[in-house]
Amino acid sequence: MEFLWVLIAAVMLGFVLLPVMRRRRGMIEQVPAGHPDAADPANYGFVREEELDVRMPGPDQDLLDVLDLVQRTQEHRAASQLLAGTESEGELRWQRVQAFAGAASLELQQRPGGVSETPGGQWLRVWRAEQPKDAGGAAVHAEFLVQQAWRTSTRGTDEFRIIMEEARAACGDAALLAPGDPVPYIVELSVARGLAYSQPEFEQLWLKILDRAPAHMGAHLAALHYWCEKWHGSRELAYSFAEAAAARAPQGSLLAAMPLFAVFEHLPEVNLVSSFYRSEVVTKAIHGALHAVHSARPDDPMLAHVRHLLVFFLVRSERWAEAMNQLIHIDGHVGALPWTLSADPAAEFAVYRALAVAGYEANGGSPATLPH
Repeated sequence: MEFLWVLIAAVMLGFVLLPVMRRRRGMIEQVPAGHPDAADPANYGFVREEELDVRMPGPDQDLLDVLDLVQRTQEHRAASQLLAGTESEGELRWQRVQAFAGAASLELQQRPGGVSETPGGQWLRVWRAEQPKDAGGAAVHAEFLVQQAWRTSTRGTDEFRIIMEEARAACGDAALLAPGDPVPYIVELSVARGLAYSQPEFEQLWLKILDRAPAHMGAHLAALHYWCEKWHGSRELAYSFAEAAAARAPQGSLLAAMPLFAVFEHLPEVNLVSSFYRSEVVTKAIHGALHAVHSARPDDPMLAHVRHLLVFFLVRSERWAEAMNQLIHIDGHVGALPWTLSADPAAEFAVYRALAVAGYEANGGSPATLPH
């Protein structure tokens, strides 16, 4: 589950509006403009596509305020203070570390620097230089290196390995500064995937996280990638990992939604069978995620992540009213799976939202009948 801060273009194809479904990682590739069955999401108070926030899955005004200040002034102290006041074992610290690292990485990409120009993300370098013992800065630096490796180099190359090895060392430094903080080890999960840790080595890393934050949803999502078929595991191992997490989930935990993420990670590249999304395995995973959402705390930072993925599956399953019930909680922010896998997350989300509205109204729904 990583925040993607890059806006690029895409064209999409709506499977409800066309007789044939084609998918690539579940993304709709085109939607006909002005389709006669289209409904207007604005009637439901939904945010215009161009105003959707692609940076985060849900609101975190404190983070946005600090990010704005840091990027405007290139002064890191507000970021340091925000992380120092954020609970180390919780989901929010991990999300904020990712956000700061992503902001610095994107700045550097946009302004690599030169003879007369200061490179972007300079505030992070100053942060590490001026406060080398600051645990928050160390964790952000480690995550920054991870994002740089994936963003600027190709897996398997010497450049990629060098950056990832540097990230691994940075994770170790961050862990020494905050022994009880799971975040440095969560960052290392991505390193483990990139450097192809052996399964025993990965499991040792995973135990360190379980010792510190056994119900950490973000950590479980990061670990799930390692066990997936496309990385270092298999469909069976990924499903087993997700189902075990759901089985031991404490009351109110969103870990019960893990099987839905495992299903998503193993969707076929091409699916022409609409009934797939009503199959037993998908339906069971959806129900588990719905139960998790209904049981979770309203302020759980990971709740929006689950709701976004539910919208994808509920629309695909033509469960329009349930999709709308999720949309009213997350509309406005699209920085989450599955939208961040699209070239244009806002446009992808807007297509699914429009399909949900159209399906809802085609079955008798209206703004007046939608509960808020």
